[in-house]
Amino acid sequence: MMKIPFDEKEMNVKETAPNFFGPPGSPGLPIYSYPVTPRECFEAMYRKEAQWMPSAFESAVFTPQIIPDNIARGFIIEKNMMPIEQYGGKDMFGVEWEYVPMVGGSMEKPGVPHLFTDANEWKEKIVWPDIDSWDWEGCARENKEFLDNGKANMFWFLNGATFERLVSFMGFENAAIALIDEEQQDALHELFQKLADLHIAMIDKACEAFGDGISGFTVHDDWGSQRAPFFSFQTAEEMLVPYMRQITDHIKSKGKIADLHSCGHIESQIENIIAAGWQSWTPMAMNNTLKLYEEYGDQIIIGVCDTPFDKNASAEEQKARGEAFARKYFSTNKPSTYSLYSAACMTPPYMEGIYRASRA
Repeated sequence: MMKIPFDEKEMNVKETAPNFFGPPGSPGLPIYSYPVTPRECFEAMYRKEAQWMPSAFESAVFTPQIIPDNIARGFIIEKNMMPIEQYGGKDMFGVEWEYVPMVGGSMEKPGVPHLFTDANEWKEKIVWPDIDSWDWEGCARENKEFLDNGKANMFWFLNGATFERLVSFMGFENAAIALIDEEQQDALHELFQKLADLHIAMIDKACEAFGDGISGFTVHDDWGSQRAPFFSFQTAEEMLVPYMRQITDHIKSKGKIADLHSCGHIESQIENIIAAGWQSWTPMAMNNTLKLYEEYGDQIIIGVCDTPFDKNASAEEQKARGEAFARKYFSTNKPSTYSLYSAACMTPPYMEGIYRASRA
């Protein structure tokens, strides 16, 4: 896609979108008269051909009920939304979750024993889902119009493909120990391989059912806490990266985007994330996203965060701040996305500055 010259008519605001992640009472954010659809811009970014600096408004989340995990975790986004009273229950492996309305999410149901506490037991304890029995075609028919929204729809896998799924099987402490316990590592390698095979099969099913309705896949796999990763760089390199790489290679072989969602202060794992084949990652704000962009932004698309500005700043000052940020942390040849973890800065003048500077 060739760079389309900027036209001032683009600044006509067609509609506004709510800033769900900003402070209470945040004004609606402008949706401009873009020269291409948000989806086209978002997908082109991965080819280093973006027309402007994307944010969350260029993509959309797709988590249909066909995946039991999405109901269990209380995160359904599709045509037929689900009342929160129905959230929770068993995921695709029979692990039981309890939805907590106050926090808007689920946790493993307290008091229910884990499937196993020793990784060597997994072959006897895990019942694998029959994904062929899920009504993929019916889900696709039901969501055809929902996915025809002009945005890059990302099909999410919520429960992790490696470590996060292991935690749901055997609890956090047991999972963390298993990664470094020589007597359990061989069993984990076999388990992670089978999990990779499962995700590859689900990717095939999703691509066959939804086709061009989805632009890519976002896989959740949390690797850290507020302060540090859950495991060493070497452990992730040996135990997790090879299996993630199989998944990302398969996603890309289908012509889709491979995006990682991984929470925690894990910037020290960036080279593992890249080695695992992820094309993009939006780090949480406790990571130094600007340094990550500067050092690794030519290898992976980073969701970057700005620091909050003075709440009394004038509209012109906010606009200038957005322009300066986009000039420094976005270019067509080294793209980034504007992170929702920095939503406090997303005022209409600031986002106008982002758009104008990145279009230029």
